[in-house]
Amino acid sequence: MTEVKDDVLVNHLAKQGVDDKMVLGHPASLFVLFFTEMWERFSYYGMRALLTVFLVSEITKGGWGWSNEEAMSLYGWYTMLVYATPLLGGIIADKLTGYKKAILLGALVMTLGHASMALEGFDKNFFYLGLLFMILGNGLFKPNISSMVGQLYPNTSAKKDAGYTIFYMGINAGAFLGSLLCGYLGEKIGWHYGFGLAGVFMFFGMLQFFFAQKIFGIIGDQPKGKGIIGETKKEEEEEHTPANVVRDRLIVVAVLMVASIFFFFAFEQAGGSMSIFAKDFTQRVLVGSAATTFKWIDAALTILPILIVTYVLYSLAKKIAGKYPLTIFFTALSFLAITFLGLWKVQREFTSLETEVTVSWFQILNAFFIVTLASSFSKFWERVWNPTGPVKFALGLLLVGIGFVALAYGSMSIPQGAKTASVSMIWLVLAYFFHTTGELCLSPVGLSYVSKLSPKKFLGLIFGFWFLASAIANKLAGVTGGLIDKIAENFSMSTFFLIIAALPVGAALLLLIFSPLLKKMMHGIN
Repeated sequence: MTEVKDDVLVNHLAKQGVDDKMVLGHPASLFVLFFTEMWERFSYYGMRALLTVFLVSEITKGGWGWSNEEAMSLYGWYTMLVYATPLLGGIIADKLTGYKKAILLGALVMTLGHASMALEGFDKNFFYLGLLFMILGNGLFKPNISSMVGQLYPNTSAKKDAGYTIFYMGINAGAFLGSLLCGYLGEKIGWHYGFGLAGVFMFFGMLQFFFAQKIFGIIGDQPKGKGIIGETKKEEEEEHTPANVVRDRLIVVAVLMVASIFFFFAFEQAGGSMSIFAKDFTQRVLVGSAATTFKWIDAALTILPILIVTYVLYSLAKKIAGKYPLTIFFTALSFLAITFLGLWKVQREFTSLETEVTVSWFQILNAFFIVTLASSFSKFWERVWNPTGPVKFALGLLLVGIGFVALAYGSMSIPQGAKTASVSMIWLVLAYFFHTTGELCLSPVGLSYVSKLSPKKFLGLIFGFWFLASAIANKLAGVTGGLIDKIAENFSMSTFFLIIAALPVGAALLLLIFSPLLKKMMHGIN
């Protein structure tokens, strides 16, 4: 079937000097960003899947033997700073380097961070140095790659939300593979192998972006105000936007940012209190038919996402391999390595005498559900029902709350003050499912609305503020996650999860009440 071209989108790309080749109805350049972000998220989530478990694991098992509260404190500080530094990274890109150079420098610094963490067995200071590099590199990388996605589409394009959803699928493909493989290597073979593997694929991501820079035309070449062709015209157009309209739109952005704090405060329990729940309170040693069933499910979960993303790579390669061969070469090479590791893991589990689900395995569920559901959500918004951003945010908040209600119900059998239990895995699986559907309603939509509602000359800075909101949420997640032992001891584990559920649900109800007013304040942007 012949692909129908979107003339408005093609004209927009031509003005930016962007290659107008299309893949699955979107610019090929979107998929270069898709794979770059995928490997960066592989590195981040691969390390995050191990962080809390590594810190609380016994010293005899190679961990540091920290208490849950100590581990959650470091986790909270680390994830907060990871999301706070994009504010500075956005300013640096806007004023000094441009997006492309900031992304490449950030990728290099993060690669060095992973290499340092892999050396933690020699000296603990290598671990802390690695965390510092990860924080700084992420600050340069994260806001600027999101900004580049937004600039591929005109604000009036109906495909912009869909483009961000596809990009978000790339984020979560990386998160899935990173949690799966780095988590497995770290817990089953050795912590430093897991930390080191994350850096290898960050390096691959950097190379494939480096060799495809020209596909983006002038987008991301220079900082704003340094005479980028076309940018002056854009800023002149923005000068005609009345000040009250700009103000109202920024107020909406601010409201959405506050709402995102309530969402991510709950959602980011995944790397903290939900990991502790998986480690100490979930039945992870399986026998008999349960073990066999898990092995087949795990094999499918390992292989299916690799096949899906390989198809995306094949679609991209058909369009740009001739012009950007090294980009396709390094991406294909990384996929060969991933496929080998995935098959090795499946074979090792099928021949193992004991089936013990790793703690980090549960963190792949969020990413797996996103990889499999993202395109369906994208089509649903385009073809069936496309409510305003605030309504989508409210849906996301309600769904993440339902996920914690499921966990509260599942943990009702845990006695007050218990240190261990063997709750069925199904409750964590259900929680991650609801969290994922909530995330698909909120995260890609949030990125898209920040891009559409913000003045272009401040776009990198405002994306930085978006990630600063996530920083606050992550710190709150660390603090509240650290209370899991105290609340479970004084009340119950169910009470802990119900408290987490109540906050996003309350925020959702407020958003629904004020959504008509917020829609009016967006002044025509939907």
